[in-house]
Amino acid sequence: MRAPIGDFDTATPVPDCLEELTVPVADAVRHWQGTVPADRVLYVETDPRWADTAVFVEHYGRELLQQSANCVVVAGKRGGETTLAACLVLSTTRVDVNGVVRRQLGARKASFASMDTATGETGMEYGGITPVGLPAGWPVLIDAAVVDLPYVLVGSGRRRGKLLVPGKALAQLPGAVVLEGLGVA
Repeated sequence: MRAPIGDFDTATPVPDCLEELTVPVADAVRHWQGTVPADRVLYVETDPRWADTAVFVEHYGRELLQQSANCVVVAGKRGGETTLAACLVLSTTRVDVNGVVRRQLGARKASFASMDTATGETGMEYGGITPVGLPAGWPVLIDAAVVDLPYVLVGSGRRRGKLLVPGKALAQLPGAVVLEGLGVA
């Protein structure tokens, strides 16, 4: 199948390639809910050497810079309690951790989670974290600009491979909260 965005050799509906995904991502696909069917989410195999956004778009298509989103794990702290959450913003922006995220989590302080925390808690590889298959109960904060895209390129849980997800499907993920201004230039 031809990918709807980017210059990829093939795109496979995720229900047909669960073995390519990490366990949490594959489980999320098996239990997919929402108005967008799981088979509209596509998997594309990519070279892990090109997983980072700048190098990735040079290899797979410059237009992907405007159609890619980064998923990062943040930690909000208040009164000795820590809340972990995921933030999804366009790759051309950065997460407003000290403003939008801190307020949304009701935290006194918010910061990016350490690599060990992010990978350990999600069961995903660093550089491949995706909003699909995150731990139950986690807020998934998504910039409104991401949801507006017909397809968004996000991680697959591994550095090898990416998911192409309809933007509106991301807004229907468990724990999803769509926010204006989460991603800032």
